[in-house]
Amino acid sequence: MFATSLVLAAIGSVLSVEALTIAEINGNKFLSPYSGQTVTNVTGLITAKSSAGIFLRSTTPDDDPRTSESIYVYSSTVGTNLTVGDIISLDGKVSEYRSTATYLYLTELGSPKNVKVLSSGNAVTPLVIGEDTGLPPTSQYTSLDGGDIFAVPNGVANISSVNPVLDPTSYGLDFWESLSGELVTIKNVTIIARPNSYRESWIAGGWPASGRNAHGGLTMSAKDPDANPETLMVGTPLDGTKNPTTSKMGDKAADVMGIVYQQFGFYYILPVTALTVTAPASAAAPPVSFTSKGNCKGVTIGDYNVENMAPTPLSHINAVASHVANALKTPDLMFIQEIQDNTGPTDDGVVDANKTLTALVAAIKTASNVTYSFVDIDPVNDLDGGQPGGNIRQAYIYRPEVVSLYNPNPGSSTDANEVLPGPALKFNPGRIDPANSAWTVSRKPLVAAWKAKGAKKPFFTVNVHWSSKGGGTSYEGDVRPPVNGALDARQAQAEVTSDFIAQILAEDPSARVIASGDFNEFSFVQPIETFTAKTGLTDLDEVVGRPIEERYTYLFDMNTQALDHMFVSPALAANTKGYEHIHVNSWAAPKGVVSDHDPSVALLNVCGC
Repeated sequence: MFATSLVLAAIGSVLSVEALTIAEINGNKFLSPYSGQTVTNVTGLITAKSSAGIFLRSTTPDDDPRTSESIYVYSSTVGTNLTVGDIISLDGKVSEYRSTATYLYLTELGSPKNVKVLSSGNAVTPLVIGEDTGLPPTSQYTSLDGGDIFAVPNGVANISSVNPVLDPTSYGLDFWESLSGELVTIKNVTIIARPNSYRESWIAGGWPASGRNAHGGLTMSAKDPDANPETLMVGTPLDGTKNPTTSKMGDKAADVMGIVYQQFGFYYILPVTALTVTAPASAAAPPVSFTSKGNCKGVTIGDYNVENMAPTPLSHINAVASHVANALKTPDLMFIQEIQDNTGPTDDGVVDANKTLTALVAAIKTASNVTYSFVDIDPVNDLDGGQPGGNIRQAYIYRPEVVSLYNPNPGSSTDANEVLPGPALKFNPGRIDPANSAWTVSRKPLVAAWKAKGAKKPFFTVNVHWSSKGGGTSYEGDVRPPVNGALDARQAQAEVTSDFIAQILAEDPSARVIASGDFNEFSFVQPIETFTAKTGLTDLDEVVGRPIEERYTYLFDMNTQALDHMFVSPALAANTKGYEHIHVNSWAAPKGVVSDHDPSVALLNVCGC
């Protein structure tokens, strides 16, 4: 009995800790050393209130930059009779909260009791990021990424398991964690992405940031590597006001004061009041600067993922047609992705897309007086992924007065194309190895051979739409390195696609080959590194020497990025006249977005010998 009493007394002493500072509660790691324990007489200044709690800043700060001096007190009633500027003491239970297993934990105090107001009317001054704090790191996210957030294999560690000591001078997540719960001000704000459906927008402050493109966004790259951890998401304002719905990449905004907070897999700033745009960026992207020569000496090649294009609504088709006519200047040949069947997202067994493509080329003719022809291959019903029932596929539209199919002989959805001596294609157009398991619920590349006006030899095209990144985890999540969704599928698809292209070039090393489309991958990650190594094709961004920060066709979370690429064989790389990304969607305000991808256009000499 006596021994049992001693054990219970010992447990009680562990579960209740008296008079800790907020910095001691947070500790110098991601997770509190006191998680699960009750702490008493915690003293702090109320810096902000939300509908579900209050934020306290320590009145006895330490001098360790790794330990946050602020903490969230979770309770819908604790702030009822309290005011910002009050210094209070309270008891509470330390807990680690997250809503999903792949997110980081937020250290907080729950079940507050014995709340006492010690004084009121105290000054509340935010810390200015970069002035009162260090500068946010610009490349590395955590020490657990092995120096590369895109490293393979993914998901080999968890922050919650390792709980590393914070290094806020080296790692972005460590920096924001060291300020968790703190009231801060971000100056010289640039909005770097459109708001999501909750009116939340990514921002960067005026501090040094890598990858800044000319329009004000931050572009990810292989350098360091860099996926821009120096950014924050602006969340729901604490005062109940609403953030704008019309903001866009490059807009300048007023200084943002708010609380650094971790939720939904990202670090946020919860602003005291709504985000305010002070200087809107232009939404008008300049059109391509070159035009076709009308023959093999200067053929324009376009690429555009048109995002689930069905016969209706016509507004979507007309908007894409306007881009093709006015921004892309009616390229001679276009690689198109995400053409849906004639009934769109209705799962009724229909796979034919003639109505969709006919509507598109008719709309382009109305917009430009240019008449396109088109070609595609219907997939097997429900086997190519995408929006359920839509049967998305790749297609080509082309100007027959400039380019035409070379010895056309279309294959079926299940016919596997072959490279014949010459080189030539068994099916033109045809699909690459459609029965291969690499294409499970994914699009099969559409291969074609073309003859341009004045050319002596055909050129070859491979229209790609690899598996999407669904199933990935947040760059700012618990899993390290983050899971790159469907990486294994894209790696297998890279192998199959590159094997086919390599066969063409084995027949004729001087063959003109263009592989383009939505690769759903970055040029510096394993699937595309495999693809370029096995084919010898070169990214046209490299060929034309485009600055790394201007290489983007897609806007996602905090990053402008390139998921769409155009690769060419050596013979074409030596005869490239131009290549441009046309940012008709990345720069647009939400209502002006036609597709989630930007189109691109190249000017190539495809004449051959």
